[in-house]
Amino acid sequence: MNRNSFFAHFTGNFLEKEKYIMTKEIWLNLPVKDVNTTKEFFGRIGFTPNEQQSNDGMACFTVGEKKITVLFFAEDTFKGFTKSETSDTKTGAEVLISFDAESREEIDETAGKVFDAGGTIFSEPAEIQGWMYGFGFADPDGHRWNMVYMDFNKLPK
Repeated sequence: MNRNSFFAHFTGNFLEKEKYIMTKEIWLNLPVKDVNTTKEFFGRIGFTPNEQQSNDGMACFTVGEKKITVLFFAEDTFKGFTKSETSDTKTGAEVLISFDAESREEIDETAGKVFDAGGTIFSEPAEIQGWMYGFGFADPDGHRWNMVYMDFNKLPK
């Protein structure tokens, strides 16, 4: 089936489908072993919970100025969506999720919050390439996160 017939099959009219922008929002979906532990951890490190979209099997957070949605699903629910097993985060990284900081101080403060909330810091706060400062941590389910402050005035020319 080619692209045109694929959309015609599912939408009834391929040309009409071409008017739409492909992506308006991106949601990050991750499997977790314990939704309540995840809610507590990410709440403690400063993520904004979206209680309207959360329930016993899912925790929803809104992150950053662009309001990225991060959804943490109970593993069985996640497996139902993906039709596959989840990654073993103890033996390998599935993805590195990065987000920015306003300052070096924010990096240090967040690293302290992650440690206090029970996260695993796999890369201590440090300068990177002379113009960035950041740290890496794993959440309770082993998903790897990276927070970076970038000082563009120090960016090599």
